Amino acid sequence: MIHQPPAGARDLLPLEVAQKTWISERLRQVFQRWGYQRIITSTLESLDTLMAGGAIERSTVMQLRDNAEGTLGLRPELTASISRASANQMAGSTYPQRLYYTANVFRRDSGQHHGRQVEFYQAGVELLGAGGHLADGEVLLLLHDCLRSLDLGDWYLVLGNAGLTNYLLSPFPEAIRQKVRHCISHLDYVALSQLPLTEELQHRAMLLFDLRGQPADVLQKVAALDLDSEGMGMVNNLKSLVSLIEESCGGALPLILDLSLLQTIDYYTGIVFEVVSVQDNTTRILGQGGRYDKLLELYHPQQKGAPGIGFALSLDDLHSCLLNTSKLPQETLASDWLVIPQTPLAEVAAFTYAQKLRDSEPLVRVELELTGNSPEQIREYARNRRLKRLAWVQEDGVPVVEEL
Repeated sequence: MIHQPPAGARDLLPLEVAQKTWISERLRQVFQRWGYQRIITSTLESLDTLMAGGAIERSTVMQLRDNAEGTLGLRPELTASISRASANQMAGSTYPQRLYYTANVFRRDSGQHHGRQVEFYQAGVELLGAGGHLADGEVLLLLHDCLRSLDLGDWYLVLGNAGLTNYLLSPFPEAIRQKVRHCISHLDYVALSQLPLTEELQHRAMLLFDLRGQPADVLQKVAALDLDSEGMGMVNNLKSLVSLIEESCGGALPLILDLSLLQTIDYYTGIVFEVVSVQDNTTRILGQGGRYDKLLELYHPQQKGAPGIGFALSLDDLHSCLLNTSKLPQETLASDWLVIPQTPLAEVAAFTYAQKLRDSEPLVRVELELTGNSPEQIREYARNRRLKRLAWVQEDGVPVVEEL
């Protein structure tokens, strides 16, 4: 019998670990430069916690049954968990709270495709307790800084606004509004054109379908609609945000405004966005995020709300984009020394000398020869492992150093 990981799971071998660590370390440095602090939440959550925001389909959660706790689930994303932790354990903290994470998440494919990946690795941030276009701008510019730190190739940011799009959908009868929303979010022009709508609503539906492109052009189209003060307020806020991020990064952030962008996650109340990469005719969504101003109150004991916004980047997709470049490590780190006890009576001395080497500098990688092989076999092992220095230790602890 050949033992393999479960369907949808995989092992990460040392080189891939080193490469993904390279990515996550650069993201961590950016997060910390912006004043964000790391949070680690439980891998297991109550299913009620995960479902509270209406964001997660129950069928996609990998569930476990616990007689004491009821139904538990492996976290499919981090926003719900961080919101729960913040509302219950950090309520006395000063706002805003700037939190970041690097973690694995688990999602069962709702279509039950056998072998489809179920474990994913993410890095992201949550900015809690700050609303308005300034907080939105911070998160988008932080995202830009993250991607810049990786020196990623062709990518662009697709920006929408769930609140504004839902406002623009409000004239449609409730019975058909979800169908219009589904057609727009899935770019299904044919199905949208066949919906039983009045001529006026059909015109509006087609207009909403085409609200994507350069920010100035899209905002001009929206401003031409017959909007009340609420609608104009949202449009003006979006204009302010676009202006803020474009001027702050000197136009270096490739931005597409897309008011048909409707995330499947329902808890978003303001801006929503996706980072999209196109390489070798392959399109990847590298990350997603948005504003959720009604989520934290669901977890607070007294239902006290606070605004929130965040994003998650996929370490798996970032790794795929960078894999064929020279940016990622191409080899695992080699050890600096191989210490060889020359006789059984030299073993204690060899351990002692190896520890002396490890203590001599902040990070010296020292291996001990364990096999009792011949000198030529030991040298061959060292060459294969890219070891440069050998220390042959006698019983008296005096080493003979050999450079390869």
